Amino acid sequence: MPDKPKIVIIGGGSGLPVIIKPLVKQKIDLTAIVTVADDGGSSGLLRNYINIVPPGDIRNILVAMSHVDPAITQVMQYRFNAKDDFFAKHAVGNLIIAAMTEMHGNIFDAVQYLAKFMRVRGRIYPVSNEPLILHAEFKDGEVIAGESEITHAHKVIDHVWVTGDEPGEAPKAAPEVVQAILDADMIVYGPGSLFTSILPNVVVPEVNEALRLTQAKQVYISNIMMQKGETDAYTDAQHLLALNAHIGSPVIDYVIANNAVVPEDFVDYQKWDEISHQVKLDEAAVKVQGAVEVPGDFLQLRDAGAFHDGEKIMLELLKILENS
Repeated sequence: MPDKPKIVIIGGGSGLPVIIKPLVKQKIDLTAIVTVADDGGSSGLLRNYINIVPPGDIRNILVAMSHVDPAITQVMQYRFNAKDDFFAKHAVGNLIIAAMTEMHGNIFDAVQYLAKFMRVRGRIYPVSNEPLILHAEFKDGEVIAGESEITHAHKVIDHVWVTGDEPGEAPKAAPEVVQAILDADMIVYGPGSLFTSILPNVVVPEVNEALRLTQAKQVYISNIMMQKGETDAYTDAQHLLALNAHIGSPVIDYVIANNAVVPEDFVDYQKWDEISHQVKLDEAAVKVQGAVEVPGDFLQLRDAGAFHDGEKIMLELLKILENS
């Protein structure tokens, strides 16, 4: 293993910070590549108001990788309550990122400035400097645009792709994103929503090509729970199949998969209404795709939900690096 291995983690949503928090404490060179296709919640409102890259996922990762007084991160994460009229539902950090984007002229430079201010350990790269639109074709042939619309459709997805904000505009990756992938010792996908957090990064053409060219070991962290309207009835091998298919080549070397049982009576399915049943493991089907399944108890039960144990995942990633 290199003295300071270069790890690139790809995704978005709330899953990435769980893994990032323990990773940034290790002797590694960490880069997070973050989706810019979100169009829901505070991020979606700001995107519609001032046409900026949605800042929510970026904010969460800035906080996860920062090394500042906790009071600063609390302010970044503070969300105005519903009685605050115009500011209702907005996170303070989203407004700060929006302001910095206007000041610097683009999201990429804004994030690099904020990363210095928040003493980020590693690098945070929005996958593109422009907001992207996620499109999905479902198994029944229907096509829907927009990440939130796709999620709420609750239908079986066949494949996804992204375009620029303007009709016919091709998505373009930030050059630093491509270089980070090519230089990496390890690429980590997830954890997070497969079709709406991970794949929107993967299908950007320059990113897609870099993922097929890089010599890095590639690891997929399989979700613990199936996601309604995205991965209903998916095994870990079916998650892997969709990921490899969108990359265009079976590049994934390892699948980290939780095999600890999630108690049915623990999860609050009303609070976590986007999930359904636990993902089952299919080691034989993973092997057919040229990957090694790494099963283990990676489960953390909290807040009436099932989450990855970031510390255990971090140790497994380092073990893979040591043995490669």
